[in-house]
Amino acid sequence: MAEIIEVLAEIMVDSDSIKRRRLVEFKDGCRYGKFGGTKAYELIAHDRIRAYKMGGKTMIDLDSVDEYHASLPRVETRAS
Repeated sequence: MAEIIEVLAEIMVDSDSIKRRRLVEFKDGCRYGKFGGTKAYELIAHDRIRAYKMGGKTMIDLDSVDEYHASLPRVETRAS
């Protein structure tokens, strides 16, 4: 599913830094990140993922979702 979303991701150009953004609609960003809408808004509010407004739609930056996932702590297992 993530591959489909990635293929459908819109590419936008930031005129200031010429950095390409992989933006998708809010629900697709939630699906890609494997979190719900409430969690997505929480992550946006705490600057953990980036979102942009395009018209009336909220677009989620998939690179920021990847960065968020990469920042998560690894689970430490205990030896039995």
